[in-house]
Amino acid sequence: MERVVGTVVRGLRCPIINQGDNIEEIVVDSVLKASEVEAFKINDKDIVTVTESIVARAQGNYATIDHIAKDVSSKFGEDTVGVIFPILSRNRFAICLRGIAKGAKKIVLMLSYPSDEVGNHLVDLDTLDEKGINPWTDVLTEQQFREHFGYNKHTFTGVDYIDYYKSLVEEYGVECEVIFSNNPKTILDYTKNVLTCDIHTRFRTKRILKANGGEKIYSLDDILSESIEGSGCNEAYGLLGSNKSTENSVKLFPRNCQPIVDNIQQMLKEKTGKDVEVMIYGDGAFKDPVGKIWELADPVVSPAFTAGLDGTPNEVKLKYLADNNFADLRGEELKQAISQYINNKNEDLTGAMEAQGTTPRRLTDLIGSLSDLTSGSGDKGTPIIFIQGYFDNYTK
Repeated sequence: MERVVGTVVRGLRCPIINQGDNIEEIVVDSVLKASEVEAFKINDKDIVTVTESIVARAQGNYATIDHIAKDVSSKFGEDTVGVIFPILSRNRFAICLRGIAKGAKKIVLMLSYPSDEVGNHLVDLDTLDEKGINPWTDVLTEQQFREHFGYNKHTFTGVDYIDYYKSLVEEYGVECEVIFSNNPKTILDYTKNVLTCDIHTRFRTKRILKANGGEKIYSLDDILSESIEGSGCNEAYGLLGSNKSTENSVKLFPRNCQPIVDNIQQMLKEKTGKDVEVMIYGDGAFKDPVGKIWELADPVVSPAFTAGLDGTPNEVKLKYLADNNFADLRGEELKQAISQYINNKNEDLTGAMEAQGTTPRRLTDLIGSLSDLTSGSGDKGTPIIFIQGYFDNYTK
């Protein structure tokens, strides 16, 4: 019988992961058990994705605010620290800020506006227009910001992040001055020593600061890039990708992930005889149209993946073929013509009209987004995702 289902995505439950657990065995056992209980076959080119959270938990990759404070203090000493462009998040940055504050003598906190890097808004863009404020040129003090915009709570969290972040710093008896600007150079009027907390624009920000007189310039990936007194760390990303664990600690992005995905792939090959692709995923890369939040607060969607997930899709647009190349055909004849076209398509469709409208993103970003939406961020309890048919097309 002809197949009538394409891609199938399953969220798999597994035991609660703790430090020291063998994550590779747990993932493989969970996939095999799900296959047995749910009665599905494991095939070549199936995909297993694993959320970064359980990998980091198994690794015990944690750090406390004291570890963060010690690293910050070692880098900045007694100097006033400009903390610029943090995202507005209790989960992602609040605990990091507590550690930064504990290691500093004075902080100038510079927030981007009307929103942070990932779309959390301090003020509505239309309100800026009404007030005649240009966020690309205008620098505002905290008082000026309040005079113009008052107090605004986040759409979803109900938090006024200006007050919240300032209170976290002052909790340690550290003076905190808040300013608002989208120009990295603004902070150099207050201090030459800066910790830039943006994620995807950090390299540009550091370059601008260094080129304009910045002295001690670091970004979040420089903090806990090595272990501090036995803490967890991440050589590539430091504090980037970290999440709140407790009020005094964070779980860092997992480290040394490539051997993990390669071992899982090999173990599944030994047990099933099938070549299954494997990746570790964090945040997906998509934008919420209501809250205007761009999901990607991790430095990358996937820190590690097997070789078969490298690259981008090479697909044609079925509706384009039906409306243009084969507009005079219907029914079975149309189906056969499109199938033949797909079977004979070029290996690289870059620039081809037949490919217009297909998603021009890396496979890992697409699959990571699919996985993140499937597992969710709450209590679904499915940190392993099993995907079938992703590489199939209309002819399969």
